[in-house]
Amino acid sequence: MTRQKIQIKKIDSITARQVTFSKRRRGLFKKASELSTLCDAEIALIVFSATGKLFEYSSSSVKQVIERHILQSKNLHKIVQPSLELQLDSATDNNLSKEIYEKTRELRQLRGEELQELNIEELQRLEELLARALTSVREAKEIELMEQNQRLRNQVIGLSVGQTRRLLEQGQSSDSTMINSNSSADPDQDTSFTFLKLGFSFS
Repeated sequence: MTRQKIQIKKIDSITARQVTFSKRRRGLFKKASELSTLCDAEIALIVFSATGKLFEYSSSSVKQVIERHILQSKNLHKIVQPSLELQLDSATDNNLSKEIYEKTRELRQLRGEELQELNIEELQRLEELLARALTSVREAKEIELMEQNQRLRNQVIGLSVGQTRRLLEQGQSSDSTMINSNSSADPDQDTSFTFLKLGFSFS
């Protein structure tokens, strides 16, 4: 007579549930003991019943097994964390290397190299890129020329103002020189004109 397969679900009857719990708990602990003996494994089992009663089994000490489990988890986290960081660094390096390769390839194509590898769409995109770059260069050149012309214009204006100022200063200096020369003459000296009268003298 074959055993009927029991459907795994919660047992409704409290009494039947307690009986099943007791039988299966003993069977579980027995299997754990056999596994520990046959395979030299360190095992700890902690079971709480539906009523909150504690049952435990350990091949050595439950506390020692739990402490070992905690220590193992910490060490595993320390090992896994650097591994994840290395993986992220490796992925970042790969992305950077790929980006550098693409930019270098694009630069060579802008120089007119390796164009045979491009299709029509890529050639059109390269042509548009070159056109935009040429426009930007022209605009930058025009701005630079305008700024240079403005600097030269300012220099010319500055030179003109300086020359005008020097001429004015020279004119003022000449006037003051003439005034000083007149004021330095002898006041007793007659500076009036002497007229000569020519003709017959009458007695």
